[in-house]
Amino acid sequence: MQINSKLPEVGATIFTTMSKMALEYHSINLGQGFPDFNPDPTLLGLVSEAMERGFNQYPAMAGVPQLREVISQKIARLYKHRYDPDTEITITSGATQSIMASVLACVGAGDEVIVLEPCYDCYIPAIKLAGATPISIAMRAPSGPDLVYSVDWALVNAAITKNTKLLIVNFPHNPTGAVITVADLDELEKIVEKHGIFLLSDEVYEHIIFDGVEHVSLSTRPALAARSFVISSFGKTTHTTGWKIGYCCAPMLMTAELRKIHQFMVFTVPSPFQHALATYTADPSTYLTLPDFYQAKRDYLTNGLYTTRFTVLPSPGTFFLLADYSDISDQSEADFAIWLTQTHGVTAIPVSAFYRSPDAPASNHKLVRFCFAKQVATLDLAIERLTKV
Repeated sequence: MQINSKLPEVGATIFTTMSKMALEYHSINLGQGFPDFNPDPTLLGLVSEAMERGFNQYPAMAGVPQLREVISQKIARLYKHRYDPDTEITITSGATQSIMASVLACVGAGDEVIVLEPCYDCYIPAIKLAGATPISIAMRAPSGPDLVYSVDWALVNAAITKNTKLLIVNFPHNPTGAVITVADLDELEKIVEKHGIFLLSDEVYEHIIFDGVEHVSLSTRPALAARSFVISSFGKTTHTTGWKIGYCCAPMLMTAELRKIHQFMVFTVPSPFQHALATYTADPSTYLTLPDFYQAKRDYLTNGLYTTRFTVLPSPGTFFLLADYSDISDQSEADFAIWLTQTHGVTAIPVSAFYRSPDAPASNHKLVRFCFAKQVATLDLAIERLTKV
């Protein structure tokens, strides 16, 4: 008897591979995207308090009502759109589970789903598990005076067929740090109006956006909100990636289908964390101060890399920045990342790993991704080692 794998091409992710190598070589891990510092002690205290108060059993399948209400109020305040907390907001086991449940809820065999490359690694497996076909459209890579990745919407529009059911977008964008603009939303509105497809908007870095720019969520446009699963994560917002608490906002009928999947994937997610996050997030300063907090870290690592042979690209959002190593090596991005870990003790992620064909020349632009969600001491040690490259 043999298992016929549904994902035969999937092995260990690049994050697992590089983090394992970082441990083996005692390398500074600026690869995988997680903070190396604790969350706010106030939040930790609220979790303990929730446990003491007895919130240790199954909460509601869709999530603790108080938390869904807080999310509804936050979105209304920031993006001027009101989601009904009872029928349009679902608390999930991280954004990854939101993405999987959203895809499974709306696509199936014979459908096509467009993804923008480079793209986060869970999108295509989710599409394939749903029985649908992923269609990859490459973003414009940095070149000339334009040093930030961008979307060629004409290419996206040309790729849409009668079988296209869903388009997945992710802004602020992992791994490139690009942010979505009002002009991008205009193009998305045209696409939705013309083709009537659904959208999945991965906005987990919505509060980590820099230089005075404000995030423009898809929920800011009624025409887009009406066709979108909008997903975010407390892991990024509260420095608690290990808690795996995310949420999905969508119109009632779309949410009803998502919840059918959600209840049989995890049913619900940990109660004390939800109660703590409801109290904590009711204070807007807990997320409104994030841009300044992370911009300081971005600028710290950027200034440190100026003393190295790397060329730093702009990082408009997320807690990542890209660095060009053209002046250092002609290696492929994967080989360079391995060499950097083994030889110089700093681990980065090759941007090529976010493409379906990571070894292809079109996927290699001599770029690696560094995470700056780290303590100053960690960044200092990494910079010290990188100056010797």
